[in-house]
Amino acid sequence: MIERLRASALLPFLAVILGLIVGALLILVAGKNPWVAYSAMVEGAFFGGNAFGRTLEKATPLIMGGLAVAVAFKAGLFNIGGQGQLLLGAAFAAWAGFTFDLPMIVHIPVALIVGGLVAALIGAIVGGLKAYRGTHEVITTIMLNFVLGNFTDWLASRDGPWNDPEGGALARTPLIADSAQIPRVGGLPTGFLVAVGLAVLCWWLIERSTFGFEIKTAGLNKNAATYAGIGVNKILILTMAISAFLAGVGGAIETQGVTNRFEPGFNTGLGFDGITIALLARTNPLAVVPAALLFGAMDAGSSLMQSQARIAPEIIAVIQAAILFFIAAPTVVQYITRARNVSSEDDGVRLSAGWGG
Repeated sequence: MIERLRASALLPFLAVILGLIVGALLILVAGKNPWVAYSAMVEGAFFGGNAFGRTLEKATPLIMGGLAVAVAFKAGLFNIGGQGQLLLGAAFAAWAGFTFDLPMIVHIPVALIVGGLVAALIGAIVGGLKAYRGTHEVITTIMLNFVLGNFTDWLASRDGPWNDPEGGALARTPLIADSAQIPRVGGLPTGFLVAVGLAVLCWWLIERSTFGFEIKTAGLNKNAATYAGIGVNKILILTMAISAFLAGVGGAIETQGVTNRFEPGFNTGLGFDGITIALLARTNPLAVVPAALLFGAMDAGSSLMQSQARIAPEIIAVIQAAILFFIAAPTVVQYITRARNVSSEDDGVRLSAGWGG
């Protein structure tokens, strides 16, 4: 067991190290000191003021986006529509937040569930098209990203039904009620605990439940799953619905715990970052948490790195892209490091998942 975990963690560890080395080389080319830059990034992510809380805040939607992609991967599906699903969940959580008048203990979960269920409906439609019409989920989810993005923009626009009447020309919804806002405890966002709890639940679902076994079996071989009496079409629909639900809850947590309203464009790119997180975690739901914390720390520390080391924050995006490249190209990592047993096929990680069905 220990050897298996060590082998599974080898590629992500080496990918992170190589990504940081690439970033250091670029910083050197820019005439700056990588040690100063990285020290400032760590300080900005973990030390002083609300740094650690900001890291957890940044990591929370990344956990949810990573879980959405990881769960879909287990069924051989590639949910690339996390961005649109996250926006939809964020918008409808805001609607539930400013529309209902409920006690906090009820209002918070109701808004979270509303955001997740609306996104799950979209996921179920994608899964149904895949199961019964053979429509590829990558194509449909990419297209739906634009549809859902524009739809949520309209909802909060000046002429939209959910526009804040006090916002003037600003595109935003009204503030959600205090009873719908996810509180912070000691400066730390409790929405992070919701994300961690869902990561544990997803791990149990995949690794310890009969339904999880059916998901993995369908993902590995649909014909064998059908022969074994597993309803593959049902699995595809439910898995995509669960995947989208997770992304939608990620958007809801952003609305209820960060912005307290829906504003178009406030979380651009978070859904796509979930793909990187899932790959870095080798689609292991528990490993999604530290992977998201790493990227959240990079994002949270980029401001102090910019101010102290005079390094453009875009270097963080370059480092993250380099990490994704090395995750996707294990043969390159093996050639550079001479490490043995570096593979991207452990734990069901297959970048071609879903392309053949």
